[in-house]
Amino acid sequence: MMKKKSIPASKPFLILFLCQIISALDVPLDSKLLEELSQPPTITHQSPKDYIVDPRENIVIQCEAKGKPPPSFSWTRNGTHFDIDKDAQVTMKPNSGTLVINIMNGGKAEAYEGVYQCTARNERGAAISNNIVIRPSRSPLWTKEKLEPHHVREGDSLVLHCRPPVGLPPPIIFWMDNAFQRLPQSERVSQGLNGDLYFSNVQPEDTREDYICYARFNHTQTIQQKQPISVKVFSTKPVTERQPVLLTPTGSTSTKVELRGNVLLLECIAAGLPTPVIRWIKEGGELPSNRTFFENFKKTLKIIDVSEADSGNYKCIARNTLGSVHHVISVTVKAAPYWITAPRNLVLSPGEDGTLICRANGNPKPSISWLANGVPIAIAPEDPSRKVDGDTIIFSHVQERSSAVYQCNASNEYGYLLANAFVNVLAEPPRILTPANKLYQVIADSPALLDCAYFGSPKPEIEWFKGVKGSILRGNEYVFHDNGTLEIPVAQKDSTGTYTCVARNELGKIQNEVHLEIKDPTMIIKQPEYKVVQRYGQVSFECIIKHDSTLLPTVIWLKDNDELPDDERFLVGKDNLTIMNVTDKDDGTYTCIVNTTLDSVSASAVLTVVAAPPTPAIIYARPNPPFDLELTGQLERSIELSWIPGDENNSPITHFVIEYEDGLHEPGVWHYQTEVPGTQTTVQLKLSPYVNYSFRVVAVNKIGRSQPSEPSEQYLTKSASPDENPANVQGIGSEPDNLVITWESLKGFQSNGPGLQYKVSWRQKDVDDEWTSVIVANVSKYIVSGTPTFVPYEIKVQALNDLGYAPEPSEVIGHSGEDLPMVAPGNVQVHVINSTLAKVHWDPVPLKTVRGHLQGYKVYYWKVQSLSRRSRRHVEKKILTFRGNKTFGMLPGLEPYSSYKLNVRVVNGKGEGPASPDKVFKTPEGVPSSPSYLKITNPTLDSLTLEWGSPTHPNGVLTSYILKFQPINNTHELGPLVEIRIPANESSLILKNLNYSTRYKFYFNAQTSVGSGSQITEEAVTIMDEGKMAMASRQVDIATQGWFIGLMCAVALLILILLIVCFIRRNKGGKYPVKEKEDAHADPEIQPMKEDDGTFGEYSDAEDHKPLKKGSRTPSDRTVKKEDSDDSLVDYGEGVNGQFNEDGSFIGQYSGKKEKEPAEGNESSEAPSPVNAMNSFV
Repeated sequence: MMKKKSIPASKPFLILFLCQIISALDVPLDSKLLEELSQPPTITHQSPKDYIVDPRENIVIQCEAKGKPPPSFSWTRNGTHFDIDKDAQVTMKPNSGTLVINIMNGGKAEAYEGVYQCTARNERGAAISNNIVIRPSRSPLWTKEKLEPHHVREGDSLVLHCRPPVGLPPPIIFWMDNAFQRLPQSERVSQGLNGDLYFSNVQPEDTREDYICYARFNHTQTIQQKQPISVKVFSTKPVTERQPVLLTPTGSTSTKVELRGNVLLLECIAAGLPTPVIRWIKEGGELPSNRTFFENFKKTLKIIDVSEADSGNYKCIARNTLGSVHHVISVTVKAAPYWITAPRNLVLSPGEDGTLICRANGNPKPSISWLANGVPIAIAPEDPSRKVDGDTIIFSHVQERSSAVYQCNASNEYGYLLANAFVNVLAEPPRILTPANKLYQVIADSPALLDCAYFGSPKPEIEWFKGVKGSILRGNEYVFHDNGTLEIPVAQKDSTGTYTCVARNELGKIQNEVHLEIKDPTMIIKQPEYKVVQRYGQVSFECIIKHDSTLLPTVIWLKDNDELPDDERFLVGKDNLTIMNVTDKDDGTYTCIVNTTLDSVSASAVLTVVAAPPTPAIIYARPNPPFDLELTGQLERSIELSWIPGDENNSPITHFVIEYEDGLHEPGVWHYQTEVPGTQTTVQLKLSPYVNYSFRVVAVNKIGRSQPSEPSEQYLTKSASPDENPANVQGIGSEPDNLVITWESLKGFQSNGPGLQYKVSWRQKDVDDEWTSVIVANVSKYIVSGTPTFVPYEIKVQALNDLGYAPEPSEVIGHSGEDLPMVAPGNVQVHVINSTLAKVHWDPVPLKTVRGHLQGYKVYYWKVQSLSRRSRRHVEKKILTFRGNKTFGMLPGLEPYSSYKLNVRVVNGKGEGPASPDKVFKTPEGVPSSPSYLKITNPTLDSLTLEWGSPTHPNGVLTSYILKFQPINNTHELGPLVEIRIPANESSLILKNLNYSTRYKFYFNAQTSVGSGSQITEEAVTIMDEGKMAMASRQVDIATQGWFIGLMCAVALLILILLIVCFIRRNKGGKYPVKEKEDAHADPEIQPMKEDDGTFGEYSDAEDHKPLKKGSRTPSDRTVKKEDSDDSLVDYGEGVNGQFNEDGSFIGQYSGKKEKEPAEGNESSEAPSPVNAMNSFV
């Protein structure tokens, strides 16, 4: 099947096809198409509804429209036809509806006041403009009046009235003196919204004779001046203080109506001594933080872009030390009509359906009326395809004669909206707007997009073909877009060729050919490489490329992603970049960029410049501290700091660090303020209110930081309301019925003024509750009691001080306290994977029953009994925790062939919930452990008796024991291995038909149905034949011979010499190697043979350095235990006589008494004779 999708809106040519959707705004903007297609008029530009003109200039009333054919224009004035041909002062611009009324040549603007409306008409319909009300601006003079001087007692209030003349538009009012200097204003003296000048209390310095009110009329660019007003202040001692009284507004309440989207201005000005401070609140709500502003020293409350939600009662409170007074202003926000859905143009084919929708809102609700071609639809010519249903016109089975322009009018007592929307019914054969034989070039393995921009009504069907006689393109290798574009996602060399686009509808068919060429990608086959060069040397970077022969590449070199320096030392060749006489500034990253018309590639390399041979060292040091700090330009929130730098000590100063001390809140503690470049010695610093600032400066160079400068003079800023709210606001319950709200308290300098407090507010989330608030001080925690268990709360904490509130804080979500979960997990299932591993599943508990933050699930499991022994033991429960909402887990480390129980519990922040019912499961058999012991007793000439203990952990039902043994000859070689299977109920065995005086090695293990367990090893020797013992006795007689005595003396002498040499070497620090012991459980097939001589059974000959045999020395009962140490020093040192020399060498290796032989006679127990000793040395 063919895939279809939409090309992103960034493709500019898609604008051409907006007509293909039902609610298209315009016919495609193709110039050729616009010349041929008919289109109803559309108003493109018009003058504003309320048009105030300068009476001294020509009046231009704009009306521009487009359409095909071009529309003609006509005007009405005050509801009747305006015949411009009969008025010589009025002309209409060519090809336009714009009127020009000539005032400058004798006309009077007042004569042309009225309501104008423009109509643009062609054969497809008529569009109309808004009603344009023309009024000339007015700037009348002040009426003459005699102004008496004002004599006022010091401390009394005063109002100087301006009463400017009524102008159009209203003038801008300001007060100045005779020298045209604005009169200073403050909390005590300020101008009201009506232009009057208010004095909360007068002071002697208010005496003057030139209080002048000016009115500026912007339209006529004129300024009118009132007669100067004289004020004389006389003093009486003492001055009486007065509590606040409102100068404006009067009374205790007033009302105000404002329109949606406008700026709401509320004003309160009070008299009193000391000067009152004004504060604003909204009863039953909060002031919108991001739209509320205070002006005129907080006497004016300004809320921008008001909406119906801003209706309500606003209270201003004026307060001084003697008392307070308040006034409530009831604000109602009404709304002129505004669009919800404005009607949009329709382009339809004959027989299609469509709708025009016009929806608006306002307060009060606006009424909707429709017009057709500027005529109320009720008296317009009938159209059988049209049906009006309130705010919707429904069109069914339209024809070409249904084309028209419809107007929607939404109006209420505060204004109106007028919108034009045309219905254009077109019957057009297909057109292809993409140029014929257009050539597309694409890099191989990239997507190719072949355009087929089209238009037709009804909407044409699009098909693509490749080649002259090719079949229609289908399949997953192509993507067909709604706008006619063919996409080849991965273009290959064989994609090259001619492609044909065919567009057809019921009125015709048209086709167009485009051509596609696939090019080889550009590649850098030799990239620049990292280079290190000495200063003043030369370096070269290579950049060799390969590209398609039909594309012309251009190579650009960049340094640090910018153009190369304009320096003749940089030589750019065909395949390289060479830099001559390299300097430190040349250090950086160099990039080779290769561009063609179709693709671009790049490669980079770093150049590191190192120092040339060393020159005499220059002494570098940290800079000296700056001095002469000076504060200037003191303002409430900023100040300018300047200083003189100290000596930089041969290393340029890179930057200065400015620090400040708050002597009011943290004396002696210096904080980072800002830093500036080393070339700058002045800085404008931002300040916070209610801070006693001192500043110091630290200079920094590459060596380090200077000592701080001497502190500047102190500067105390004025108090203000807080700028920020507490951070890290959290709500976490400590008990099931409370909510603990915590926050990080503001630091001293963040308070912005005295009396820092916090307004803590909360309400339950997703419940229609009002905010509950409490104001606290000197704490960072508040506990709300009596809450439901674990429910979400919206929480906010707002800072305030004696001067007001901080901005509206953001809300955070917290939860009341948790309680233990209510239910246990259900449907617990266990799947035994093997003898030591099982998998447990359970169903999650409902989140409502968790009653807290779900932390996970705990699985308790314990072994009940071993199935092989049927004996119970002390129950040791094990616990596994699975985090989050997991519903399964693995239980490792189980014992085979055992019965287990488990249960599952859900866990939250409070603890564990109830346990699920115990689930019993059993593990299958495993392989057993090694037999607990192996004893070899009762040696005879040809037999040995073996006794053993059953495995400590049988891990199943024992089926048998496996015994393997083999002889060991004099050279430690192993003989043939014999295997015997023994029933499981046996605990001993007599091995017969063994060789006399022979050492045997035994390997013993147990078996279950699963397999064999680990083995235990042992060695034993059968006793010697008596005939051989007699032979040994006869050999003793040889010792009485003289020749043998002489030979033994020679041997003894040689041994003495050897011992003397060894003794000398030992005193010089030499060490003798200690033989390593073998692993008692080593594989029998890789163990070396052991001597069968009973005299030197533990140690091998000193010359061949054979390793010691672990397991050749055993306890007297011939028992081998797994827990025995593998490397005891006693084993190495022949019992307890082994010890260490001062140099750390082991000196008990060949000295000390010989270890006792086993009492059972497993080895030869005869005393060594000279013959035996001699045989040992042979």
